[in-house]
Amino acid sequence: MKKVILTLSAAVLSTVFVQAQSAGKVGEKPSVPVQAVSTSLAEMTFENDVHDFGTIEYAGNGTYEFKFKNSGSEPLIISDAKGSCGCTVPTYPKNVPIKPGETQVIKVTYDTKRPGSFTKTVSINSNAKTPQKVITIKGVVQAAPTEEAFPANGKKEDGAIPFEKH
Repeated sequence: MKKVILTLSAAVLSTVFVQAQSAGKVGEKPSVPVQAVSTSLAEMTFENDVHDFGTIEYAGNGTYEFKFKNSGSEPLIISDAKGSCGCTVPTYPKNVPIKPGETQVIKVTYDTKRPGSFTKTVSINSNAKTPQKVITIKGVVQAAPTEEAFPANGKKEDGAIPFEKH
């Protein structure tokens, strides 16, 4: 009987010892992944987060101002804003606290010397409840204007300008 009790006791103790070893050292936190949760009460709310320019003339105005409001209860601070490529440049209130209820703009300029259709984004990082926001511009840039061709036969009646010596 004593042998059975000793054997069972040894088995229980070794099970407890193995479980304690796999749990980690005393005082050590378990290695369970923890997701970062934003506790900020600032919030960036845009009137619209997509702007369609439609058709723009070559080298025309490719600038649009996205209006947004801090709809939260704490100051909002934009730490960065980046265009999806070098042809899209955002201008924003850099590291300036935007008070709750205050409205501001992020100006986005697209290089309209690039003919064809485009869809570009700007990623905005801030201390808001949603720390990254993406806004989008899109449209079509017309082809570059072409210069009028010189008449093939060079005759004045065809629009040619005679060459004069100076």
